[in-house]
Amino acid sequence: MEATLSSPGFEFLGESEPVQTFLDDLARAAVVERPVLFVGERGTGKELAAARLHYLSPRWQNPFMALNCAALAPSLIEDELFGHEPGAFTGALKRRQGRFEAAHGGTLFLDEIGALALSAQEKMLRVVEYGLLQRLGSSNERRVDVRVVGAANVDLPRLADEGRFKRDLLDRLAFVVLTLPPLRARGEDIELLARHFARRFALEMGRDEPDFAPSALARLLAHDWPGNVRELKNVVERAVFSARGDLVEEVVFDPFASPWRPAPSIAAREVGSAAEEPSAQDADTGRLAAVDLSRPLAEQVENLKISLAREALVRARHNRRAAAVMLGLTYDQFRALLRRHAARILE
Repeated sequence: MEATLSSPGFEFLGESEPVQTFLDDLARAAVVERPVLFVGERGTGKELAAARLHYLSPRWQNPFMALNCAALAPSLIEDELFGHEPGAFTGALKRRQGRFEAAHGGTLFLDEIGALALSAQEKMLRVVEYGLLQRLGSSNERRVDVRVVGAANVDLPRLADEGRFKRDLLDRLAFVVLTLPPLRARGEDIELLARHFARRFALEMGRDEPDFAPSALARLLAHDWPGNVRELKNVVERAVFSARGDLVEEVVFDPFASPWRPAPSIAAREVGSAAEEPSAQDADTGRLAAVDLSRPLAEQVENLKISLAREALVRARHNRRAAAVMLGLTYDQFRALLRRHAARILE
């Protein structure tokens, strides 16, 4: 069943198994009054997922506030979160509520939470633990009822190990940790998303619904999408804009590509050349291992099936139907193989 969540300019749309599993887990977490952390690459839709969590929760009629922690200087983040009293600092002429108070009864979504200053983390720990905060310049504590939902595209446990994120705060925020699947793991959704974004953008431009030429669609399916759904949306909208009619034939992944593009500096070229030169170790990658007769044939055949399935998925950009075709299997046969060995094939 197709799952959809709309937000201004962005949709959480997908039929693939990773998306369905993620949305099922999100729905289960929504009804529990505890913090949630969303982890995922840029462009996977973490804020959209946080909004869905809020609107599926008992707090859905109360405020949903969002703040990007990386967008503010450390000197401003505490004022933004906790507010201030008159005279708290130069220019503080009036009392000001912070985001925690503004989100009272609802949800506060903190994007890029790994960028939060340690001093702000210390104060947030008290809010998460006891529901108490102090405005800057005040000696009085105020009680707030806020569900904190964080998001990160970095390794928060590693930051905690390095002393850049408070371990106590991380323990409290990580009641539920949900990882958003990247688009390369959702190959079955690429065509669905592309047609959806194309239709929406054509409507915005007052044009008929476009179609994709097979070559254009093949390029979309073969791309690895490092920028995830956000990148796909931009690429598709650019392609629809550039199309001369209702058929999208050209897909441009790099809008800066041009024969007159400024050349990189000599230093940059030297660094790039060094990085691209294969090492002796790389040259050995992919060699067949020596024959091993110490294990049963059936076990080795099963391991070979797993290796071939994993390689087919990589070459098919995680499009499972395409991977099945590469292996000469039906889609149902491939799914059965995947179910038996999902942990090893998808590792």
